[in-house]
Amino acid sequence: MRMVYGLVLLVGMALAGFAVYMAQGYIAQAQAERDYLLAAQARAPELVNVVVARRALRYGERFTRQDLEVIKVQAGKVPAGAFNAISAPLDAAGVATVFRDGETRPRATMRSYEPFEPLLGAKITPPGVDAGILASLAPDRRAFTVNVDMSSGVSGFLRPGDLVDVYWSGRSGNREMTKLIEASLRLIAIDQSADADRSEETRIARTVTAEVTPEQVAALTLAQATGRLTLSLVGSVNTTEIGAIEIDRDSLLGIEQVEVAAPIEEAKVCTIRSRKAGELVLVEIPCTN
Repeated sequence: MRMVYGLVLLVGMALAGFAVYMAQGYIAQAQAERDYLLAAQARAPELVNVVVARRALRYGERFTRQDLEVIKVQAGKVPAGAFNAISAPLDAAGVATVFRDGETRPRATMRSYEPFEPLLGAKITPPGVDAGILASLAPDRRAFTVNVDMSSGVSGFLRPGDLVDVYWSGRSGNREMTKLIEASLRLIAIDQSADADRSEETRIARTVTAEVTPEQVAALTLAQATGRLTLSLVGSVNTTEIGAIEIDRDSLLGIEQVEVAAPIEEAKVCTIRSRKAGELVLVEIPCTN
């Protein structure tokens, strides 16, 4: 009997030791996983709130708080002008919100949005304002419309938001010339549309509307009345500053104007003949003709 008790005791001690061993292994594994998760959490990028469209929004469509949602985005990867809250109190500082508390007027999109695409402040209108030319104009700027055709309007490639150079062609004195009169004007509408996402890829514009200063309005009005305007599309990567550009027909064809000096007229001398002591004498007199 004592041998049985001893055997049971040995088996129990062996099982207890094995249980302690297994527990130590489990605890060590749990601690390793915990340390790994803490290290991964420390390495994880910071996340910030970004307001996105909950559904697809078309150009010019009005939207309210119910059409928006807040998601987490990696800090430093947020586009400029994004919002981090749908609404906030009026006295909230440092919070970019789409709507302030108490604001009931909807806003409108100035471009199309896909679901979960971040809203941008420059691509939506102020509360209560519909999309259009007025919403696209910067402060103290004017809208000026230029008539164009296939050759003068860069065919069908112009879109609202593009930059164009404006050239004037006409006669100055006795010279036919072309001159750059305005550089990098921002277009805000093509024909009657301010939608930058319009689908008519090959549509030929009849008019384009640019954002200009009052002084540029006067200059472009005179230029359009006295000659022909041509637009040149500015590339998206434009780092070179262009100066004054002016060319006439002679410089285009390489014709050099040679100035011919006027002949020098000899002084006219008038004389009369007279005889003195039998000799012929010439006497100078003032010329009357």
